[in-house]
Amino acid sequence: MEFKGVFTALITPLQNQGRTIDFGALRELVERQAAAGVKGVVPCGTTGESPTLSHQEHAEVIRKTVEYARGRLLVVAGAGSNATAEAIQLTADACAAGVDGVMLVSPYYNKPSQDGLIRHFQAVADASTVPVMLYNIRGRTAVNIEVETLQRLIEHPRIQAIKEASGDPAQMTRIIRYCGSRVAMLSGDDNLIPAVMGIGGQGVVSVASNLYPRRMVRMMDLYLKGDFVAANQQFYELFDFMNALFWDVNPTPIKAAAHLRGLCNPELRLPLLSLDSVRQAQLSDLLQRIGEDS
Repeated sequence: MEFKGVFTALITPLQNQGRTIDFGALRELVERQAAAGVKGVVPCGTTGESPTLSHQEHAEVIRKTVEYARGRLLVVAGAGSNATAEAIQLTADACAAGVDGVMLVSPYYNKPSQDGLIRHFQAVADASTVPVMLYNIRGRTAVNIEVETLQRLIEHPRIQAIKEASGDPAQMTRIIRYCGSRVAMLSGDDNLIPAVMGIGGQGVVSVASNLYPRRMVRMMDLYLKGDFVAANQQFYELFDFMNALFWDVNPTPIKAAAHLRGLCNPELRLPLLSLDSVRQAQLSDLLQRIGEDS
């Protein structure tokens, strides 16, 4: 598969005070993404509240997403864990469900060494039957995938992409310089897309495209064609919204925005809380100024 373009980090709609998954709303979200022409969707990532999903829910969300996608867009399932054996099992379940790829976040909390990262990712990639995208987000995992580590990891034939959310332009530049011929780098932050595309990135794993998939696809197509002037114009139209996604921990703001647009309930699972009333009012005003996805 080709890791290139817009991949939407799907929210997981909840209902019944967050106790159960709203699969009807999930179906509509996937339909909306397919109609907009995104390259793929990424269920069960951070935006999909994977830390609070049971293993059964995790598997069901992925299975249903594949079913709803019906081959119209790629499904790259979040399958990472801080326990290698668990990540292998999640990956095997996702592969059995028919996904096109899996996304593996760095092991969190236990802070492995770089050699530990290599052993972990290699073991999971060995167990996968589909291409692998690594996910580097030190702010949540407390460990960075160093460029030298990535150089060794991409020797594995199934490790083909990295979602870079380090926020470090120097690291991103070094990835392109030393790994760019063998791995696709996608931005992990919507508000850094121009910088990532400017140094040779191939796309974005986007939170904003839950709400604005058509605009994001149009913008990314322009970047990939090399028309940065027109692409940047599209980018700045959504820039305030992209920054609003950092008003609280992800996916709190995007869930609130999706609710304001009638796409799902605003419910999250503890320990996450809904966006406060002041921010909700500000977000509502912002969405009105930006307008609909078109």
